[in-house]
Amino acid sequence: MPSFTRFAPSPTGFLHRGHLLSALWVWGMAERFGLPVLLRIEDHDQSRARPEFVAAIREDLIRFGFRWERASIQSERDALYRRYFEFLQDEGLVYPCSCSRKSLSGERYPGFCRDREVPDPGTDGLTFRFRIPEGIRIVWDDLRLGSFEENPSEPCGDFALRDRLNQWTYQFAVCVDDIDEKVDLVVRGEDLRDSTARQILLMRFLGRETPPRYLHHPLLFSASGEKLSKRFHAVSLRGELESGISPEEILGSVCFEAGLLDKKAVISLREAISLILQCSKSFF
Repeated sequence: MPSFTRFAPSPTGFLHRGHLLSALWVWGMAERFGLPVLLRIEDHDQSRARPEFVAAIREDLIRFGFRWERASIQSERDALYRRYFEFLQDEGLVYPCSCSRKSLSGERYPGFCRDREVPDPGTDGLTFRFRIPEGIRIVWDDLRLGSFEENPSEPCGDFALRDRLNQWTYQFAVCVDDIDEKVDLVVRGEDLRDSTARQILLMRFLGRETPPRYLHHPLLFSASGEKLSKRFHAVSLRGELESGISPEEILGSVCFEAGLLDKKAVISLREAISLILQCSKSFF
């Protein structure tokens, strides 16, 4: 199978300008490295995912001119996740945790349940965590930001593989997907950089010694300084299109907001991707 890069939105809302900038970076780096694009719908959080958003993601990308080689959706991959989970469990790297978020004082999990006996993975009401070995250091290179050396336990401690609702977590599902789908280049926003050492470590224990290459691109921010996100009710691309703004106007505006253009302009997708490629020359 060929290697891929991937665009992997979550269907918990409509795409917005931050997603569009990320898509430009993904398709730009796909062209730069000669890789096909996989569209992965990351609907591991079934408590928030909605079918209408799955359809809208595909429709909106097509309206802007994006095309992909293959597509996948996480909710159809439960059997695969279970196999990888059971492998880690057999290696003694999984343990159940009964701690609620309210019982934890900080973001880093202190390991209260590390010595618990492991019950059946279908048990309700428990989080299943990955047991990070002591003294691990992960050295990795970001194609844009340079080299990093990190202890993957420092940001959050032993991280969850499956949550209290029996849902696979982002950290676990994305590692299994990147292994199984032959993803060789991960292009995503800087807000996910802190996940990288954890994911490299987990993929190593899942059998992938050589991790994907990573590139974390700049983000878009609102006028108040917040990262554009569904959480802070960023205006959707769909809403902008329905109000009469053309895809070319939105592309030009996004490229201006990202510092790729000196002023707003009406540009094609081809021109926007060319701006990404031109920008990337500063670190390649």
